[in-house]
Amino acid sequence: MPAHAPSRPIPDHRAAVYSALLPGLGQFVRGRHRAGLSYASLTILLVLLSMALGRVSGRAAEVFFFMLLALPWWALQSYDAALGPAASGSDVVRTGRMAWVQGHDIRFLGLLFLVSAANDAIIIANNPEYLLPFFCTKLDGAAGFITKALSPFLHTWVGYGFLRLKKWSLLVYLVYAAYGTTNALVNLTCFGPGRIRNTLLIALITFTSYILWRRQMFRR
Repeated sequence: MPAHAPSRPIPDHRAAVYSALLPGLGQFVRGRHRAGLSYASLTILLVLLSMALGRVSGRAAEVFFFMLLALPWWALQSYDAALGPAASGSDVVRTGRMAWVQGHDIRFLGLLFLVSAANDAIIIANNPEYLLPFFCTKLDGAAGFITKALSPFLHTWVGYGFLRLKKWSLLVYLVYAAYGTTNALVNLTCFGPGRIRNTLLIALITFTSYILWRRQMFRR
């Protein structure tokens, strides 16, 4: 283990599941009542903020905020429930450091990609007539199906690789990001700005910048 990495406590997986289902519950079960109340309150606050943002800026902004802030915090407090109380110092700092060293932030992004893949597949199945904009065109027939299927296929591939911290998944993601960014920019010039299109483009640029910053975690 690297010298800078903190010691790894034995996790309580049941507590993690409890807090994944209801924020703070795992901490309560393990006797950390104050921590459980704090984690639950902050999670509820972030969820309410995302809902409030959705009322002002639309559904796309609400989902973006939830996935960027509320959901990562939800996952982090679940991880904290598994680790238990810190031997010294802040529980949050200890948990964040452990997640950082172990690359759990990349694994979390991988989970988001798998969720996105499932969501894309459901949308495609429920709306077979929908034609996805592809570089200012809307292809139909077999070509149209392939362009729509690219999204869940690449999301699944990248998501699996991120969960395993595989080096090849970084290359696959960069290919996906290059395709997604150029396609979004070309469509932006043709169809004009839109809330969903703008939000997805911002999310793609944000995630790509973060993943490049954390590229050293892809080590196998």
